[in-house]
Amino acid sequence: MRPEEFVSFLRTHKASAILRTSIGQAAKPAMDAALRGGFKVIEFTLTTPGALELIGEFSKRQGIVVGAGTVLTADDAKAAVDAGAAFLVSPVVDEAVIEAARSLGVAMMPGTHTPTEMLRAHRAGASLQKLFPAPGIGPTYVKACLGPMPFLRIVPTSGVDESNAAAYLQAGAFAVGFVTSLFDPDDLAAGRFDTIEQRARSLLAAL
Repeated sequence: MRPEEFVSFLRTHKASAILRTSIGQAAKPAMDAALRGGFKVIEFTLTTPGALELIGEFSKRQGIVVGAGTVLTADDAKAAVDAGAAFLVSPVVDEAVIEAARSLGVAMMPGTHTPTEMLRAHRAGASLQKLFPAPGIGPTYVKACLGPMPFLRIVPTSGVDESNAAAYLQAGAFAVGFVTSLFDPDDLAAGRFDTIEQRARSLLAAL
């Protein structure tokens, strides 16, 4: 999937399910629950046990797009794309990783927090700019950043939940990503995957 195709797909669906867990056996059923709940864009962080295998398995499914998170090096980027990742996400701005994504032909979403970092990521060729972590003033911050730089595609993640997701989009966020507000650690530990599915439905309905 070319970067512009991913950008268009994310624009349509507006949200991603981002799974970060240390409980390897919970990862597959948890993401299955998110898919049943309606998510079409999903991300496995590379800190999750078996992440590359999960990316490989889920990337074979039709109608969804699978990416890799916590991509910190060019080697991480290559391994993730080789496994089947259609987009890459990082918690930081690293031009070497952005260039690796470009050379691999996939979209890159580096983590940014300040307007300077957002512009730096954009100028380096990042298709989208992840707002990480989303600040306490949330939507107001996104709107303020887009005022002088309306060309940015800001995607808030950590800190986005059912109560503020729609407000982020109304403020101009390109899309949002749900992390612990979708994959509650207690639910993962207890195997409450039906609860995750219902939460997925509620989060998407809130958009």
